[in-house]
Amino acid sequence: MTGQNQTSATLVTKHSPKRTVLLFAGVVLLFLLTGYFRSWNLALAIANMAVISSIMALGVNMQWGYAGLFSTGTMGFAALGGLAVVLVSASPVPGAWALGGPGILFGLIVGAATVAAAILVYGRLPRGKMRIWAVFGILVIGFGLSRLVLDPAILAVESNDPATAGNLGGLGLPVLLAWPAGGVLAAIVAWAIGKTALGLRSDYLAIATLGIAEIIVAVMKNEDWLARGVKNIIQLPRPVPYEVNLQQAPWFLDLASSWGFDPMTGSSILVKLMYMGLFLIVLLGIVLLSELALKSPWGRMMRAIRDNEVAAEAMGKDVTRRHLQIFIIGSAVIGIAGAMMTTLDSQLTPASYQPLRYTFLIWVMVIIGGSGNNWGSVLGGFLIWWLWVMVEDIGVNGMTLITSAMQDGWLKSHLVDSAAHMRLLTMGVILLVVLRFSPRGILPER
Repeated sequence: MTGQNQTSATLVTKHSPKRTVLLFAGVVLLFLLTGYFRSWNLALAIANMAVISSIMALGVNMQWGYAGLFSTGTMGFAALGGLAVVLVSASPVPGAWALGGPGILFGLIVGAATVAAAILVYGRLPRGKMRIWAVFGILVIGFGLSRLVLDPAILAVESNDPATAGNLGGLGLPVLLAWPAGGVLAAIVAWAIGKTALGLRSDYLAIATLGIAEIIVAVMKNEDWLARGVKNIIQLPRPVPYEVNLQQAPWFLDLASSWGFDPMTGSSILVKLMYMGLFLIVLLGIVLLSELALKSPWGRMMRAIRDNEVAAEAMGKDVTRRHLQIFIIGSAVIGIAGAMMTTLDSQLTPASYQPLRYTFLIWVMVIIGGSGNNWGSVLGGFLIWWLWVMVEDIGVNGMTLITSAMQDGWLKSHLVDSAAHMRLLTMGVILLVVLRFSPRGILPER
């Protein structure tokens, strides 16, 4: 039984399009007020990350809202999307390739062949001790051969100018190609995870996917040859111009002057607007495809499986195959969002991938917005990310005002310093309030 069986099969929530429009208008108003009273740079920066967070929420909503899969591996798939940007668009490092590139490729091929051979033998031999020992022997021998080739090649690559390089680099292709590549990489890993983990019960599936996400991030942190590990990779290619180049263009200087912006502020705003245009194209494309899929016979089948797996299986539906299918699709969407985020930052920092940001917060967006509703996930992404960024500053200013009449001392400084954690309290309170008064989110599934 999935986590939604007790509600989604019996409750049908009707809400008018007018309510949806009003809720989105309210969220847009929050961003407009932020730009008017604070700065348009800040408002656009929050909006860009809100779009990316909404795409991640859509991926989680596909897995949970469509099929009832309780996956907490969002962080890992977002990290894989970021890694794809490095592998596709970063400049190659010729010296590293000459020292150890062929050895690393050959070692990875040996490892992949070992896994394929183990799967083949497992499927061909009859059940028993012979099959167990044969598979075990293939894995041990293959792993040993792979490490025998990989280890010296990795050492050679990481010793190549480790202060500025120490990795193989990428293919040097346009960065926009890295976005679908991030989805493909996440989908491949999701297939491997799904083949082994989707047979687990929902709570065990959540633990397994969270653990696998931590493993993915740990590999990225420690394998310097891949993406420099914790040394980070900076100055990744961008799909939009650099601000300094805009500030030297006569047409832009005239445009900034006509709008009343100084060149530095105006260039930053224009670059963020360009990013916003690209991100919105991706967001709207994914929403459109998701809505079409959800209203198709395939979507009705997925909801039937979510509501009652036993009945759906009795009707001839391959539940395990469909779970794997939606798990891969949702993970691919998260991978695309992860690639977009790394492109926006122009750098890959593996240490920044934390479960609080890339798992808990994305799940809050889905739950608050409305599980099973694509537009609800988008609304939750914008609203929750705005709160996540702004509440900390609001909390500090509010606590400073409240304690202004207090005498300086330990208590006053402690209250002001603790206000920075107001965002965590706010997320918890909002989650509790919504679950109490609107258990299926502010835009429930229709």
